[in-house]
Amino acid sequence: MLFESFDLVSALATLAACLVSMALLLAVSQQLWQLRWTATRDKSCKLPMPKGSMGFPIIGETCHWLFQVFAKVFSHEALESYLPKIQQVIQETLRVWSSNPEPINVYRESQRLSFHMAVRVLLGFRVSDEEMCHLFRTFQEFVDNVFTLPIDLPFTGYRKGIRARDTLHKCIEKAIREKPLSAQGKDYADALDVLMDSAKENGTELTMQELKESTIELIFAAFATTASASTSLIMQLLKHPAVLEKLREELRGRGILHNGCLCEGELRLDTVCSLKYLDCVIKEVLRLYTPVSGGYRTAMQTFELDGVQIPKGWSVMYSIRDTHDTSAVFKDVEAFDPDRFSEERCEDKEGRFHYLPFGGGVRSCLGKQLATLFLRLLAIELAGGSRFELATRTFPRLVSVPVVHPTDGLRVKFFGLDSNQNEIMAKSDEMLGATV
Repeated sequence: MLFESFDLVSALATLAACLVSMALLLAVSQQLWQLRWTATRDKSCKLPMPKGSMGFPIIGETCHWLFQVFAKVFSHEALESYLPKIQQVIQETLRVWSSNPEPINVYRESQRLSFHMAVRVLLGFRVSDEEMCHLFRTFQEFVDNVFTLPIDLPFTGYRKGIRARDTLHKCIEKAIREKPLSAQGKDYADALDVLMDSAKENGTELTMQELKESTIELIFAAFATTASASTSLIMQLLKHPAVLEKLREELRGRGILHNGCLCEGELRLDTVCSLKYLDCVIKEVLRLYTPVSGGYRTAMQTFELDGVQIPKGWSVMYSIRDTHDTSAVFKDVEAFDPDRFSEERCEDKEGRFHYLPFGGGVRSCLGKQLATLFLRLLAIELAGGSRFELATRTFPRLVSVPVVHPTDGLRVKFFGLDSNQNEIMAKSDEMLGATV
């Protein structure tokens, strides 16, 4: 009888603990996304968190002029000017990978690559290698603690995230103040230049605090998702050597690849965008391994979906991955098949919202053209001048939180680029030192 009473009390205590935990979780979930706002915003900032933005105004409801700014930042002319700089950053990174005698962690190194691209090309900062490493480590700590519970106590992830944010602000302020001094010889306007010039044209001038916050948001937007897609691209090229060889055939046919080496001469944006099979490969990587699982929208009016009424004002989450997995237009959805996007098959052309790796509608990703260009250039460099192989017996399992990535980061051994490695290195150092 005593044991039965004890079991009953134990069961009631367990139930009570579960109810308390659920209540705490619900309470905390109402504030969880606030960290993405406060982690980049100074406490003195009076701006409210925009609706549907998940804490970042450039992702959510943004004023009209800011959309105009990003239309300039990601225009055809801007992408054309970014292209040679992005290519040089990728080449520089691949040299570092191939010079490492040990296998590299592709996911972590892809994060470093996308971070360098954002800092050097998108923002136009000229920082030393030591400063870049310090910035990357600090930003990594910031990102690692973005989604922690908003409990401001010593040794918590929240406190670490705030501390990392403050350190980033100091480093970024220094880089912004030094930016005019390093403008000599620069032949393009980066995103930060456009942002500041557009603000002046709009009759306002951004404060240093606003510039620092916008800078972190730009880096954040180009960081995790680009690294995820880059890792998935490398994994699929390793898994499917026939795809890699077909990509090389296209490069050879267009005169970009000759005798196993990328031909000298600057790539043009129109040339890169005209590579049909390359486009199919990138599309298939993003279909099968979409970095972001979905997005949020606010119902502007009451509507009905499959017999369920969604009231006006409700927040709605749509799933990109489920859409790609269940869409009837894609055949054999689990297979990696770039030819599904070929002109002969065009499986993605049978409906508006069957394929949406960057979201859909007016709220689709503002930087999708830049992200796609980056992936295309990475694929060209991998196919044209790199030799790499899996360093483990089997391919790792993939996890989807916070973005798609391999459990072990994907261990890969890279080898020398090509016979012209020294010439490329000299050109890369000269270009990066002069224009970025």
